[in-house]
Amino acid sequence: MINSKCGVLNNLVQIRNCFCQTYHRLLFYSTSPKYKTDDLVGVVGLEIHAQINSVSKLFSGAGTDFASPVNHNVSLFDASIPGTLPVLNRRCVEAGVLTALALKSTLSPVSMFDRKHYFYADMPQGYQITQQRMPLARGGQLQFQVVIPGNKKPSYTRTARLHQLQLEQDSGKSLHDPVLSRSLIDLNRAGVPLMELVFEPDLVNGDEAAALVKELTLVLTKLNTCLCKMEEGGMRVDANISVHKPGAPLGVRTEVKNIGSVRAVARAVNYEIQRQQDVLRKGGSVVNETRSWDAERSCTVPMRDKEEKQDYRFMPEPNLPPLRLDMDGTCRHPHMVSVPELLAALPELPEQTRLRLQADYPLSPDITMRLVNEPELQEMFECVVRDNPSCSHVIAANLLTIELMTLVNKDLCSLGSGRPSTKDIGVLTELFQDKKINLQTVRTVLEILAGDSTQSATEIITNQEMWLVSDPGEITRICEEAIQRNPKLVEAYKKGKTKIFSALLGDIAKVTKNRADMSLVTKQLQELLKKE
Repeated sequence: MINSKCGVLNNLVQIRNCFCQTYHRLLFYSTSPKYKTDDLVGVVGLEIHAQINSVSKLFSGAGTDFASPVNHNVSLFDASIPGTLPVLNRRCVEAGVLTALALKSTLSPVSMFDRKHYFYADMPQGYQITQQRMPLARGGQLQFQVVIPGNKKPSYTRTARLHQLQLEQDSGKSLHDPVLSRSLIDLNRAGVPLMELVFEPDLVNGDEAAALVKELTLVLTKLNTCLCKMEEGGMRVDANISVHKPGAPLGVRTEVKNIGSVRAVARAVNYEIQRQQDVLRKGGSVVNETRSWDAERSCTVPMRDKEEKQDYRFMPEPNLPPLRLDMDGTCRHPHMVSVPELLAALPELPEQTRLRLQADYPLSPDITMRLVNEPELQEMFECVVRDNPSCSHVIAANLLTIELMTLVNKDLCSLGSGRPSTKDIGVLTELFQDKKINLQTVRTVLEILAGDSTQSATEIITNQEMWLVSDPGEITRICEEAIQRNPKLVEAYKKGKTKIFSALLGDIAKVTKNRADMSLVTKQLQELLKKE
């Protein structure tokens, strides 16, 4: 009896959740007439917390492995055992300096650590060690390309200024059990090293915010300073959002916390901008509050207001000396980080790679952006054009960014798996370029190669008789047979119904299984119909 009642209750809860989800989506995706958006524009600034790629934590020797058991990566210092002191991780400082150099920031020769007090159970010390007054670096900028999904307009360049970059430790994780009315604490993340990158409010919508996060991910991954695994909490985004009329002072902002994916960044920011616009147009006022992104209902929801500023009682960290950098390479102290050495070790950054590809190959900005956005794809492209000097760079890039990525999006293959190989991609590029196969054959062969096939591209084409028919005599025979098979279509074409011509081409494509060179077929068929 109890189980039956529980089943009914669960069904009612599911129905209610489904109704709420649909209701909120209807509110946002309303079919009512849209308001003009030129009177209220969005202003967006991002705060990004990136976990530093380090074996140990910022101030202790405990590990940072995400897959570790609960409360396994916890040292005495992380648990705030009396008598333990913080020891700064050199690797984390180097990662912060390298990132600041890549973003053209001004490094601080001397930076300080502070205590930010708040009494949550996930921080045993009762405070977080961060850099509030004198951060590691200030200023800088990040330039990136913005592509609006579903918009045929070309991409455009945007630049976001960096306010500051600071080092800080992460907090632990609270696990709430509503059934047993208790909370549990996992301290594995307590003390995990973070870089906090605070950007100026230079963005206007969610697409620009998502593009910034994507570009920063590429930069940090290239530097190897952050793995950027957002699904593991390796990068978290907070968005400060407001709307105002152009030329007027900035409006009241809200903060959307802990957005966990690039796609969610775009959706959360765009939703919050529209929500604030609707509130103001209806005569209401935007409340200065903290909100969170509800991915299930596709909306932001209130967390807490900010009418009373929380006093974190910042104070200097007494157990850590000032962090000094060797700015010119003259200091030989073994514990100081040398800025010139790190500057010399900077790799080619994504923007530089895009410019190089456009200079070395006749590729459009959109194609180069797609290649650079997927490092494995870029590596495959450069391998193909290096091993096949005579191949068309544009065709090779299109096969990778369009045809291969179509298979990846369908989960038929994955980048970096080696299937299809760059050798086969090069062969297909040259065969297509020389008009020995058509695009349909390219797609078919790529799909076969993406599976467990042990055959090469050439073997597949030969065994399945997919070579393109381009012999003039064969093309003439194919066209004559099509005319004989379709007397009614030919008669209609003669009477002026020229659209019938596409039906004749479709018949030939079907009969030849798309193996005929349709450019030659079109020309020959037109000549034969004139004679008829």
